[in-house]
Amino acid sequence: MASNRPARIETYGDFFPYYLQEHARPATRTMHYIGTGLTFGFLAGALVSGNFWWLLGMPLAGYFFAWVAHFGIEKNRPATFTYPVWSLISDYRMFFLWLTGRLPRHLRAAGVTD
Repeated sequence: MASNRPARIETYGDFFPYYLQEHARPATRTMHYIGTGLTFGFLAGALVSGNFWWLLGMPLAGYFFAWVAHFGIEKNRPATFTYPVWSLISDYRMFFLWLTGRLPRHLRAAGVTD
């Protein structure tokens, strides 16, 4: 799917539909879910073991799977390069919307059909 991004997105309300458009392929979203899920695993590992070096795995897991998806599947540039905070928020938002079964409505509203 071609990018529908304006020159500069000014509000998060405008950003989230763009974010979903940039994750149009189900395989891209699946890779994100894997990476995001692993971030919780690394957090749990740190909390359970008391070894907070595990926390270093959080960004590595999240970004690795996301970037493989964007460059290898979606063939687009990760939004995190331009909108790092909104992208991080949106990644977890997309993950929890998916877990709760509410993501399809948001995808449709953003014009994403899969």
